[in-house]
Amino acid sequence: MSATFKNPSLWHRVTPWFRGFDGPLAFGVFLLACAGLLTMYSSGFDQGSRFEDHGRNMLLAGAILFVVAQIPPQRLMTLAVPLYVVGVTLLIAVAVFGVTKKGARRWLNVGVTIQPSEILKIAVPLTLAWWFQKREGQLRPLDFAVAGVLLVIPIALIVRQPDLGTAILVLSAGMSIIFFAGLSWKWIAPPVLLGVLAVALIVGFEPQLCADGVRWPVMHDYQQQRICTLLDPTRDPLGKGFHIIQGMIAIGSGGFWGKGFMQGTQTHLEFIPERTTDFIFAAFSEEFGLFGNLLLIAGFGFLILRGLAIALEAPTLFSRLLAGSITLIFFTYAFVNMGMVSGILPVVGVPLPFISYGGTAMVTLGMGLGILMSIAKSKRLVQS
Repeated sequence: MSATFKNPSLWHRVTPWFRGFDGPLAFGVFLLACAGLLTMYSSGFDQGSRFEDHGRNMLLAGAILFVVAQIPPQRLMTLAVPLYVVGVTLLIAVAVFGVTKKGARRWLNVGVTIQPSEILKIAVPLTLAWWFQKREGQLRPLDFAVAGVLLVIPIALIVRQPDLGTAILVLSAGMSIIFFAGLSWKWIAPPVLLGVLAVALIVGFEPQLCADGVRWPVMHDYQQQRICTLLDPTRDPLGKGFHIIQGMIAIGSGGFWGKGFMQGTQTHLEFIPERTTDFIFAAFSEEFGLFGNLLLIAGFGFLILRGLAIALEAPTLFSRLLAGSITLIFFTYAFVNMGMVSGILPVVGVPLPFISYGGTAMVTLGMGLGILMSIAKSKRLVQS
C-alpha cells in the first residue's frame, strides 16, 4: 500500500469535491464576476464600502454555489415542495406584517431583514419541474392548469407588495418550465397576441392614455407612470423621466471605445441615479463603450448557451426543465436590466447579474448556478 494512499495529500482530499464541475460554465461566471468587480470599483468607490461589500457578496454566492452543487438533482427534487410552501407562507406573512420601505411591503424582519420573494425565483421552477416529472408520460391539459395555479399564487402575492421586477422574473421562470414541458402553441399564441395588441394601442393612443387624470385599470399608478415615461421620458425630465434620460446620455456618451476606466463624467458627477444597482449598466457603457457592451453581452450569451447545453444533456425530465428554466432566469435578468437602462423597456427593479450591487440577488444567482453545476456534475459522474 503506497504512502500516498495511507496519507493522502490535501490536493487528493479536496479534488473529489470539484470532480465533475462544468469548466466552461465556471470560466464564464468568473469573467462576468471580474467585470462586476471592475465596474463596482469605478462606480462605487466613493460610496462607503460598496466595493468591499460587493466582493463579499460574490464570495458568499460562490460558497452557496459550491454547497448546492454537491446536492444531487434527485435530492433537489425532494426539496421542491417544502421550499415552495415555505416561500408562499413567508409571502403571506409579508402581506400581514411585513416591513414597508418606499411605499412597498416586500421585507420581513426575522432577526435580520429578508425578502421572501427571492426564494420563489428558485422554488417556483423547482416545484414546477417536480410536478411535470411526476406526470411524465401522462400529461393532460389539467396538469398544465395545476402548474398554472402553482405559478399564479406566488406571482399574485408578489404583485400585491408591489414588486413588478421580481414578479416578471418568477413569471418567466415558471412559464419557461411550462413551455419546455410541452404546452401547445394554441394556448401560448392568444395571450401573446393580446399583449402585442395592448402595446400597439398604448403606443398609438399615448397622448390620450397618458394625459393627467387618466387612470388605467388593474395597474398601480407607479406602473402606469413607468410605461408613460418610457414612451416619452421628456414628459417629466427632472422627475420620473430623469433615470431613463441620464441612462441614455451615459450610454451614448461612451461612444465605441468608452471614456476609459474611472473616467465616466456622468457616473462620477452623479448624474446617473442608482449607478451601483439598477443603472450600473449605464456606468459600464460610459466607461467601456459599445466595444465593452458587446463583450459583456457575449459573456452573458456564453453563459446562457452553456446553461442550455447542460439542459439538453441532462438525463431526466426534472433536470432538463430545471436547467432550462434557471438559464432563462439569467437571460431575463440581463435582457430586462439592459433594456430598461437603454430606454426600450419600463424601469423595474431588476439588477444586472454579477454587475449590480445587492446581496439577496447575488445569493439567488449563486443558488441558480449551483443547481446548474449539480445537474452538469451528476451527468459527468454518471458517464465516468
